Order: sequence, then C-alpha cells, then structure tokens
Amino acid sequence: MFQVTKELRFCYGHRLLDYDGKCRHLHGHNGRAVITLAASSLDSLGMVMDFSMIKRVVGGWIDANLDHRMLLRKDDPVLPSLLAQDEPVFLMDVNPTAENIAKLIHDFVASQGYPVVEVTLWETDDSFAVYRGKQSPS
Repeated sequence: MFQVTKELRFCYGHRLLDYDGKCRHLHGHNGRAVITLAASSLDSLGMVMDFSMIKRVVGGWIDANLDHRMLLRKDDPVLPSLLAQDEPVFLMDVNPTAENIAKLIHDFVASQGYPVVEVTLWETDDSFAVYRGKQSPS
C-alpha cells in the first residue's frame, strides 16, 4: 500500500454551542489539515497523487470555504449579526469541533474521487482530531 500526505494550513474562527467551557465563546485557530491518501498501485507517473493537485483542489476548497471564516452551527444566534456585518461564515449542521471539521474536509476530499484514508485537523500545536472514512483505497 502506498500513501501520500499533504498538510494545508488555514485560519478559522468558531465557537461551540451548548458547551460549558472556554470554547463557547467566539475565538480563532491557526489550523492544519493533514490529508492522507492511499492506493495499492501508482499512476503512470509513479504517484498516488501529485501533491500539487491536492494543494490546488483541496487547498483551493479550504481557501474558498473555511480560511478566514467563522465556522458556526447553522442555528448559532450570533449568525444574523455576523451576516449583517457582511462577515464571512461557513455553516455546519453540527458544532464546528475539530472532529467535525476533520470529517467535513474528509468528505470533500472523498467527493472529489480521491482515495482519502484519513484527515487530521490540528486545532492547536498540541491538540488534534482524526477522521478516518470507510472508503477503501484503490
């Protein structure tokens, strides 16, 4: 089995609803998404996938949808105020925890037909969450 891993950095803000801790307040992170793809054979160039393709497609999606945005649960009461100020937001059906953001990125990568096996979302220098999908690599 061959694997490649690409790390993509982005900044985001969020808060957790129904949470009794510091993360219930709006705050930000310098996040790192670490995306691992795997395949049992290589393409004609000898690659699982070109790193620049991962950066262009996945990094482009992260830049357009998550980077420098507030990631909020769709029923967050602060949403109308942020929208009134034309602040960039990304809405989620669930709390924007590191676990759920890792799954969100994983699901996008999988939707592109890439053989993703896991996404790690580093929220801080010493805290991360991992989501591994059920898709088996080719």
